[in-house]
Amino acid sequence: MQFTSKSVSPIKAKHQCLIVGLYEKGQLTDTATLLDEASNGHLQRILKRGDITGKVGETLVLHDVPNIAAPRVLLVGLGDQNSVDGARFIKIAAAAIGALQKTQTTSTLCCLGETNISDRDLYWKSRRLVEQFHAGLYRFNSMRGTSSGVPVYLKQIDLLVSDQSHSKDVKRAIKDGCAVALGTKTAKDLANSPANICTPTYIAEQAKKLAKAYPSLTTTVLEEAAMKKLGMHSLLSVSQGSAEPAKLIIIRHQGGKAKDAPHVLVGKGITFDTGGISLKPPATMYEMIYDMCGAAAVFGAIHTAAELKLPINVIAVIAAAENMPSSTASRPGDIVKTMSGQTVEILNTDAEGRLVLCDALTYIDKFKPATVIDVATLTGAVVVALGAHASAVYANDEEVAQRINQAGENTLDRVWRMPLWDDYQSQLNSAFADMTNTGGRDAGSVTAACFLARFTKSYRWAHLDIAGTAHRAQGSDKAATGRPVNLLCQYLMDQVGS
Repeated sequence: MQFTSKSVSPIKAKHQCLIVGLYEKGQLTDTATLLDEASNGHLQRILKRGDITGKVGETLVLHDVPNIAAPRVLLVGLGDQNSVDGARFIKIAAAAIGALQKTQTTSTLCCLGETNISDRDLYWKSRRLVEQFHAGLYRFNSMRGTSSGVPVYLKQIDLLVSDQSHSKDVKRAIKDGCAVALGTKTAKDLANSPANICTPTYIAEQAKKLAKAYPSLTTTVLEEAAMKKLGMHSLLSVSQGSAEPAKLIIIRHQGGKAKDAPHVLVGKGITFDTGGISLKPPATMYEMIYDMCGAAAVFGAIHTAAELKLPINVIAVIAAAENMPSSTASRPGDIVKTMSGQTVEILNTDAEGRLVLCDALTYIDKFKPATVIDVATLTGAVVVALGAHASAVYANDEEVAQRINQAGENTLDRVWRMPLWDDYQSQLNSAFADMTNTGGRDAGSVTAACFLARFTKSYRWAHLDIAGTAHRAQGSDKAATGRPVNLLCQYLMDQVGS
């Protein structure tokens, strides 16, 4: 898919389709007004018929509008002119690409950048259009045999720039938006891949391939023998029931000076989670291919960092394992020693994500990180608390928490701050070990974060629980959302020059 900025008359543009906005109550945007005047009031006559009212996300394709070079004009409802905000704009962009895909249009001129949003500039609107159009065109067809899925005709999308002084901003938005979309696609492809393909070994292979594609990247993979030598018995306790060996994957982006402290992203990479001996209910167990979405997200984010050549140092660390029941699997009641020296009583083998993350979080202390964010589909409890709209964020540092929140508000990949109070730590008390791996039913997402906090005291850290936002639906509608790649990328972009 090619995106460019274009300074051209919409009336004379020879694209196969024009995308034009329309406010409620028949209020036309500047471009819609031009088209209406050139077509001798054709748009106004259409509006009087009531087929489109301008409500947010409404669409109507007009064919062969008089005196307009493009054979199609796609009208998109923008809602009330005084209340269009960022969230509505995302819906508008998604509606536009959805309607466009129902045609066989191969090239389009998008004029939605002129939408009035009081607190968003042209760069923001242009980047969101690029990202949303990429998202709308995403297909995961690599596992199909005889069927190629829904065809994609669109090849070229140009963003209208009515004022040449804004051309630089739009071009930058296109570059940034395409890079973020590339990282998001990488994350979606990894997450959507079935567990018989996407094993810890497969992720490690993909990480090595990524490093070969970018000069700024290097990949190191720790095998189980090396992890055992380091004392990562907590991580290894998760993989010991599986024939698939665990991997600790370290991807470095060297964009800054050698002495600059890196920003470290840590991803939970459980490529399939049966729950182990504490077996999950079978009806929806197939969804557990998505238990590595944290790993996919940090993989996608560092892909974008390399694509943009961000002038900072970033390290993505993926703790990858498969959680299976077998005669060698961990049992409820087992006690394991972590790399930190602390011991954990495993009360529930389905609380395995924190067991792999705690050793990874100890390991990264060697990098003397500037900041650390771990990303994990960690708890079902967070879905009960926040649903599918916001990811939970926990942090031991106010500035890191604020920057994550700002990145979330910027990208609309939003988070909600949760408590990390010592009051909850007592729920992790163990009779025989330093802690248990679960704090019980109450405040499950909070106690999981409190568990991780015990391994992150030497650096500035935040934890994102993305169990409710990383994938959606069930059955034939299941799909990875790619969240929170956009948030992580914005967070890293905001570090440049800070």
